[in-house]
Amino acid sequence: MPEGDTIYRAARALQKAIGGKVVTGFDTGLAKLARVNDDAPLVGRTVEKVESRGKWCLIFFSGDLILVTHMLMSGSWHLYRTGEKWWMGRDRMRVVIRTAEWEAVGFNIPVAEFHTARSLERSSQVPKLGPDVLSDEFTMESGVVRLGAYGRENPDAEIAVVLLNQRVLAGLGNVYKSEVAFAAGVNPFRAMRTITQREMEMMVEVLQRYMKANVVDGAGDGIVTYSGNRRTTHSSNREERLWVYGRQGQECRRCGTAVMMRKQGVQARSTYWCPECQPWVGMGETAAPVGRVTVVRRGKIGC
Repeated sequence: MPEGDTIYRAARALQKAIGGKVVTGFDTGLAKLARVNDDAPLVGRTVEKVESRGKWCLIFFSGDLILVTHMLMSGSWHLYRTGEKWWMGRDRMRVVIRTAEWEAVGFNIPVAEFHTARSLERSSQVPKLGPDVLSDEFTMESGVVRLGAYGRENPDAEIAVVLLNQRVLAGLGNVYKSEVAFAAGVNPFRAMRTITQREMEMMVEVLQRYMKANVVDGAGDGIVTYSGNRRTTHSSNREERLWVYGRQGQECRRCGTAVMMRKQGVQARSTYWCPECQPWVGMGETAAPVGRVTVVRRGKIGC
């Protein structure tokens, strides 16, 4: 699933390409968008701005119209020069926004809605998001306050499940959930009542640092659609870019212990952790049993 950094990069690329430009064409494979376009055509409107909010991408058009999209597991925005061949087939196209020079194409986007400013405020999703980790206003202090407040109201909630809750902190997904808990040395299955202030500070500091590192724009004023791989280690090797995520049975890059994986939460999301680097220290509670893991020998990298 695209996480907040992916959507941030997509919004930034869209803003560079079509921000401030007049819409010359609009096409959609979604009936509900087509109906709005029939009643209030996009052609002739100006793209006022494009921004991300957590995992949501918002495109603001003149005349009080906002296109709100969520990628869920497989959606993506692509940018093409006018007339350039698309990388995916038209059957996967959900939205096309054309300007004089660019085509912004949304492929496999499962959630796409038009809103006015007022209807967006009343939406059950976007306005209720927690603070966006990648926003300029986000600070470690504000993140810790949100985690602490949620923990006091939900003391039995497991920390990794809380990190995925977009109403607590917006933008984190399954990869960062596991990576952040590892970096802070926190067992992802611990209940919020066992998480200390210092541990919350460490996790918020790490998640902000990781996400900001993955949205660094080295392209100047050029248009770029990010297609690289998210990384949390310092290695440039694609096979060594993450600490624990997706590495079940392989050696921990720090201590050599076998990385474990277990499904977690009502959505049964995969959680990865190192039992040595992330010990169960949840106030004497007994951790749920884990299955036997076979170690796959790999080379280590530095921290």
